[in-house]
Amino acid sequence: MPSWTAAMIGPDQDFAGAPLLRKEFTLDRGNEQVVRAELHATARGVFTARVDGTPVGDDVLAPGWSSYEWRLRYRTYDVTGLLRAAGPTAVLGVELANGWFRGRLGDTGRRALYGDELGVLAQLEITYDDGHRQTVVTDESWRSGPSAVLANDLYDGQTVDARLVDDSWQRPGFSNAGWVGVHVQDFRHEVLVPRLGPPVVRHEEVRPVRVWTSPAGRTLVDFGQNLVGWMRFAVRGEAGATIAVRHAEVVEGGEIVTRTLRGAQATDRFVLSGGDDRFEPTATFHGFRYAEVTGWPGELTEDSVVAVVVHSDLRRTGTFECSDPALNQLHRNVVWSARGNALDLPTDCPQRAERLGWTGDIALFAPTAAFLFDVRGFLRDWLADLAAEQSRAAGRVPFVVPDVLKYLNVPGWPEQESTAVWGDAAVWVPDALWWAYGDPVVLAEAFDSMAAHVRRVESLLSDTGLWDRGFQFGDWLDPTAPPENPLLAKADPGVVATACLYRSARAVADAARVLERADDAAHFAALADRTRAAFTEHYVREDGTVHSDAVTVYALAICFGLLDEPVRQRAGDRLAALVADNGHRIATGFAGTPFVTEALTRTGHLDDAYRLLLQRERPSWLYAVDMGATTVWERWDALLPDGSVNPGDMVSFNHYAFGAVADWVHRTVGGIAPAAPGYRAVRVAPRPGGSITWARTALDTVHGRVAVDWEVTPDGRFAAEVTVPAGVTAELDLPGVPVHEVGDGTHRFTSTDPVFPAR
Repeated sequence: MPSWTAAMIGPDQDFAGAPLLRKEFTLDRGNEQVVRAELHATARGVFTARVDGTPVGDDVLAPGWSSYEWRLRYRTYDVTGLLRAAGPTAVLGVELANGWFRGRLGDTGRRALYGDELGVLAQLEITYDDGHRQTVVTDESWRSGPSAVLANDLYDGQTVDARLVDDSWQRPGFSNAGWVGVHVQDFRHEVLVPRLGPPVVRHEEVRPVRVWTSPAGRTLVDFGQNLVGWMRFAVRGEAGATIAVRHAEVVEGGEIVTRTLRGAQATDRFVLSGGDDRFEPTATFHGFRYAEVTGWPGELTEDSVVAVVVHSDLRRTGTFECSDPALNQLHRNVVWSARGNALDLPTDCPQRAERLGWTGDIALFAPTAAFLFDVRGFLRDWLADLAAEQSRAAGRVPFVVPDVLKYLNVPGWPEQESTAVWGDAAVWVPDALWWAYGDPVVLAEAFDSMAAHVRRVESLLSDTGLWDRGFQFGDWLDPTAPPENPLLAKADPGVVATACLYRSARAVADAARVLERADDAAHFAALADRTRAAFTEHYVREDGTVHSDAVTVYALAICFGLLDEPVRQRAGDRLAALVADNGHRIATGFAGTPFVTEALTRTGHLDDAYRLLLQRERPSWLYAVDMGATTVWERWDALLPDGSVNPGDMVSFNHYAFGAVADWVHRTVGGIAPAAPGYRAVRVAPRPGGSITWARTALDTVHGRVAVDWEVTPDGRFAAEVTVPAGVTAELDLPGVPVHEVGDGTHRFTSTDPVFPAR
């Protein structure tokens, strides 16, 4: 960590919320003598730093969003090459914008929840070949001035006037005419922390697949993929003319749909200079597949614009592909939703006036995320924010992290208290990271937070030992609930909450054993035992019926280990009957969906699990695929069969929660699951079913690549190729092949006799 001497400074004028700040300085030695130069920088707002006009890094929207009250993250940039290329005099410049710090957050319209002033803190440390060190810091000697940005907001978009662009401010010798000074802001350096997760970067470009004129005469662009980012283009037109780009996820009746954005304007505006202009609005972001463009000079074609995909720089680790094109598309949708909702923190959605770090979504999706991407740093960073918020709330995990709801006082919202699934993110996310990466440091960092959550819930239990009091989200967005009230699920909220408490208490006890915290392990194991006993006494009948007799309560009871045989099997049989009676259509919301196929599989109902997975009628995973979805939807029927949008208030077309079924796909269809934390031992147990005749699955673990490639041959035999990395053992449980263990290497197997019907 740097020894900070820099001050947090802000411009003496606001400059439309997008000021430029600069410091011109002389190198103490020749630029060829620079051996190392590092810039440590952060901001109140979002910033781009430059040396003589060249960006110091490839990140955008830095420093991102954290619990600013307690954690303001800085990043260290290696600018050695930029200083060596500089002249004897150089310019350190910074562009500021509102970002999360001062922009709109939530759907109440409120802004500047963290503060009214933008600011930047930067410390440039230069080391020369003779050992001399020079430091350039933000202080009152800096100057500030206007940019070409007239307005900027993450929800509403950005306005740029190209007539005001003047890049000379970035170079030595700029006159500073019309510029003003800066002032030092009150700031506590102890809130500065290094970034743990990867930065937000531009990932790729997506070109339009179609440009057309809508029935209302508007020019619409379809990029063929619901994505997160912005549009970029070069254009030449009349000076003063304005191009407006409005973004949306879907079209209805031939026009883009903006009702679902909850008031987010999602509109970028570009005022032309009369010359050759290039526009890229990097102080905002949008969730969109479609764009409505007005004011374009001449004809807009597929070659005129590109969409720039933006999200945290997560390395892809897991892949899946099979013989079913629709299931492949569902998996692609899960991947795209994971990417779009990983813009610096795990969000619920990336498009409307919300985009918050809802804890329940990532609590359920973490195992899938950790298979698809390396999310170690990404989620560790977010968990640090969760712990910071929780420690100021007496152990209560907020609904969202960072917790802006504490500032918003949303009408109609209950007072925040610990809730099942959402609060359980404090336990389930680090547990998922432990199983994915096997790093006890993650558990050590998170343990106090894990324990505080469960202790808080322990204090909320009724005299029966059940968590059956207070507000619960329950099985949120059960498809049978009315669109206007997603809380009205079939599953009893007390059953859901008590089951979740058992799972969390057991996970905390396990973590305590790993960390050799014997007293904590004993306490939480005893709580888990009491909770299980109370659950059985009050919610479970001898015939296997679980209170409220809903699909979700059986799925949780089975997967969380709350039932003993023979009651467990009876419950599984009842679950299968409910699923079949519903026509193998989805009957679960947030809480039950990640576990229903697993519960069916564990109790011998694999065929029902596949029929549920591959169902095409709504509500189902593949209904959305058949309706053209390219990301996972918030609601099972976000788009109705006639192409109209669900009338509910909450309708996001990019919400990864229901995509958590991909964890079961990876384990059961693909056949890869950890047999020990970090995949130091692997279980390979694919279970073919439905119409799927082959699958290829691979995962880059911390030990190396695990891969399973299987097929059912035309004569019904099972054939597989399994790759195991060095130092890892794999338990192979393959159809038609005796269960056995293998070491590293590539292994090929074919069953001697047919085990499936011939094709």
